[in-house]
Amino acid sequence: MKIEVKDWHTVAKWKWLKSEDSCGICQMPFEMACPKCTIPGDDCPVALGKCSHAFHIHCIMKWLENGRTECPLCRQPFEFDNN
Repeated sequence: MKIEVKDWHTVAKWKWLKSEDSCGICQMPFEMACPKCTIPGDDCPVALGKCSHAFHIHCIMKWLENGRTECPLCRQPFEFDNN
């Protein structure tokens, strides 16, 4: 028996993380861009800390550039999780 596909429709959806989490600083979902960006994606990635809290990279970089060294959520010293 031979099958012929006459029409094919697909839909795709991407997510940064498995959960529906949002950035701990700007409160925007990770599927949305941070306030600095206009389009979500590779230019606005998620940064995960060793404390397991996640933020848009631009949000946490601005936080750290202002002289803060702790995680905005748990106040532990913030270190990027490079795994």
